[in-house]
Amino acid sequence: MSGQQSGRDGAGQVFHPLAADDPTTVAGYRIAARLGAGGMGKVYLSYTPGGRAVAIKVIRPEFGEDAEFRRRFAQEVRSAQRVQGLYTAPVIDADPDGTRPWLATAYVPGPSLADAVVAHGALPVETVLLLVAGVAEALHVIHGAGIVHRDLKPSNVLLAADGPRVIDFGIAHAADATSLTGSGVTIGTPSFMAPEQAAGRRVTPATDVFALGQVAAYAAMGVPAFGEGTSHGVLYRIVHEQPDLSGLPERLTELVTRCLAKDPEDRPSVREVIRLCQAANEATVLRRPEDWLPAPVSADITARVAAPAPAQAPPPPSVPPTAPGTPLAPAYSPTAPAGPAAPLAPPAGQGVPVTAGAPGTGFGPPTGAPVHPGTPPPGTGPSAAFAYAPTQHRPPGGPPSPGPYPPGFPPPGAVTPPVAGQARRGLLVALVAALAFGVAGGVTAYVLLKDQGQRTGADGAAQPDGRGGASRGGSSTGPATGATPGSTGSATPAAVTPKAVEFKDIDLPAGYHLNLGDEVVRPEDGEDGGYELSYDTGDYLDAEGTGGHLVLLDPGQKGSLATCRAETRFAQDVYVKSLSQGRQICVTTGSGHMGLVTIRGFSSKDSPSKYLTLDLTVWRNAAAAPTS
Repeated sequence: MSGQQSGRDGAGQVFHPLAADDPTTVAGYRIAARLGAGGMGKVYLSYTPGGRAVAIKVIRPEFGEDAEFRRRFAQEVRSAQRVQGLYTAPVIDADPDGTRPWLATAYVPGPSLADAVVAHGALPVETVLLLVAGVAEALHVIHGAGIVHRDLKPSNVLLAADGPRVIDFGIAHAADATSLTGSGVTIGTPSFMAPEQAAGRRVTPATDVFALGQVAAYAAMGVPAFGEGTSHGVLYRIVHEQPDLSGLPERLTELVTRCLAKDPEDRPSVREVIRLCQAANEATVLRRPEDWLPAPVSADITARVAAPAPAQAPPPPSVPPTAPGTPLAPAYSPTAPAGPAAPLAPPAGQGVPVTAGAPGTGFGPPTGAPVHPGTPPPGTGPSAAFAYAPTQHRPPGGPPSPGPYPPGFPPPGAVTPPVAGQARRGLLVALVAALAFGVAGGVTAYVLLKDQGQRTGADGAAQPDGRGGASRGGSSTGPATGATPGSTGSATPAAVTPKAVEFKDIDLPAGYHLNLGDEVVRPEDGEDGGYELSYDTGDYLDAEGTGGHLVLLDPGQKGSLATCRAETRFAQDVYVKSLSQGRQICVTTGSGHMGLVTIRGFSSKDSPSKYLTLDLTVWRNAAAAPTS
């Protein structure tokens, strides 16, 4: 799996400037330029701390909202990180769990095969043989990691100076899991699909071999083997007709024809593909020279080697030395509150007085008075008088020894305060203010605690019972004696942790319902009445029972008892068209049960019945029953 498509635009531009909606950084990677965009997301150029260029693919937010896509994407990333081939772009970093999933691969300075053919036409036979052999070697490593590429096409083959690089392997498998592929988002290129892929059947490594045959034909002829046009027309020809190889050089006929066999069993393995390339080569043994690409294509590589560097942040403005007696300018902070800024402390070892601001704070020297060691900076509070007081240790018969001093304040003896009495007055004022602050704080705490105790008593959580003890109320960690589960007694539902009962792979047909209180929850006929969860023939799930409701959790939101108890986005019904694999629904019944529905699948179009496949977790008596 990789992600870089650095095609030139109409003006011949390779590195595109960032637009307003492009990120400037991705997880610490500073973005230098945009390389391209596709159905899965956008690709950006960045650099590692050591200066190596990398391509970062940021997945579209629509896919990131699909829980099943995220699961498969994380799985494909883990598999791709095991792929270490000479003809693949290695995955060096990724975050499939981020708000916007992304992955980073080594940047390949070269055009894609699609760009090269469009710009310069078909490639020479010798170049095509070296190209196909390199891609086959890449597929051998990819298949060895348990990955089927599924989307091998000219735009996913990059032409570097030392050979081709296969990118984006496995990412189409993650995209297949999302419901977006059924609503206008196309993953995979019809012109380069295999017959079994076009027919929706199981894909295997032989699927990639068929695509490799199409890539070879495109590189040698300059046009797809099954022509161009609408997707439906191309897919029909792939499944039912033979390719048009009239423009294919004779030396490539056996290689391409065998790869394009309709039956996967008739296609060669990737090892056999390499042997066919060697047999078609006049020298038998393949050797990749430095100039294996035509000169115009090599020139495109040179243009991509000169990748732009990310924009550097402007250095902070230099501050000229301040003459003694001149107030220092306050530092700007975008998060600082409006109002007078706190002054800077004097440099260590200097006795430069700093003008004190913050009039009316009640702490520190008056406005305009110099600040001296032992006096807190203005506005820092009374405790600063102690925090900033220098600590001195005087050995017997010797001068004061160095001790821990705050940054910006000189050690004792370094500066003689010009006005000692004023410093003592400032310290005295701070001590008096600290005493007043402590008394006021104690009174406030008493009032708050007293008020909190009154409110607690009103709520019935913990209040005197008249016998010197306390009676347990709704905040009890366990059910009160005599309380009936699910009742509105003194124990609230949040105080108990009922056992979770799980039911897997329930096929719930339209027109049927489920009762969460049943010992074995199974579909029962009927969609209207006092049922707790029904699949209405109007194509929606419905909370039928009195007092029941549903909550559709957000994509990626993890359902649990705590989640369902906390959610209040209640709905009476949830339409099936808004569901996808992995989506979860909290169910609260009128009888006091709670459940979590996880959608696992939908009936196929040719199924004789319409149903949902779901997993159900039930917590019985986890919610309070309605009072009459």
